[in-house]
Amino acid sequence: MYTIIDAHSHLWLHQDTEVNGEKIKTLENGQSLFMGEVRQMLPPFMIDGRNSAEVFLANMNYAQVGAAVVTQEYIDGIQNDYLLEVMEKYPDRFFVCGMCEFRKPGFLEQAKELISKGFKAIKIPAHRLELKSGRVLLNSPEMMDMFRLMEKHNIILSIDMAEGDTQIGEMEDIIAECPELKIAIGHFGMVTKPDWQKQILLARHKNVMIESGGITWLFNDEFYPFKGAIKAIREAADLVGYEKLMWGSDYPRTITAITYKMSYDFITKSEEILESDKRLFLGLNAQAFYGFKNLPELPYIKNMSE
Repeated sequence: MYTIIDAHSHLWLHQDTEVNGEKIKTLENGQSLFMGEVRQMLPPFMIDGRNSAEVFLANMNYAQVGAAVVTQEYIDGIQNDYLLEVMEKYPDRFFVCGMCEFRKPGFLEQAKELISKGFKAIKIPAHRLELKSGRVLLNSPEMMDMFRLMEKHNIILSIDMAEGDTQIGEMEDIIAECPELKIAIGHFGMVTKPDWQKQILLARHKNVMIESGGITWLFNDEFYPFKGAIKAIREAADLVGYEKLMWGSDYPRTITAITYKMSYDFITKSEEILESDKRLFLGLNAQAFYGFKNLPELPYIKNMSE
């Protein structure tokens, strides 16, 4: 049995926000208005549009996932208040990331407030920082002040980067200035996009990890069992080692196409990855990096179809 920890997931009770002037809003039957079109944001049986911790826990328990990191994204709206409730209610099952409004000045004070409230990580959806007024730089003075503050207080940086090498230089500046800042880079470096390996190589720095949230979305065209994703995981491991890689699902968006369990069992079933490396990737690395303790024992529940 594996220790399984999901290093990239999302929770919200209602979507009602804008990104670059485009509306995102919960509709019904799992659908949302998304930047001018209706998209299936959740499985259709989640008819009220609530992507709650309780529904996620039911999925986690069924799939034998012991704990999850809840990250954030601007397309869902800032969910700090709800995630504080989740953290307080389920401290052993969820590690939550706070998020600031990085698209305009003043976020340093927001970060101080999040830290004071008990958040142990801050998320930057850096791929959303290309604005009509120009790109918000990750190595700007206010950003660097925030990273120094986070390093001082042992706050983890969770970040999804723009595809390719757009922000590599900025990240190198951050790592050089704050060598003790723990960093988790999401979306597996935007694997399937050109130069994704350059993001993976950032994990050669001692406190940088890579998580695979969204990898089944990025390889959706080939679908299960995602042989291209397995190949990419092995390539990343050749670059930085399995001890630098963590599994993430990008729940719930990815389970409109597959079940939650399918978002990791293509790895457990693969004959191209050693058992010891599967254990690191699926949970042991995330357990050490995020400090999860008191994980539950989750028995396998047989399906009616078996």
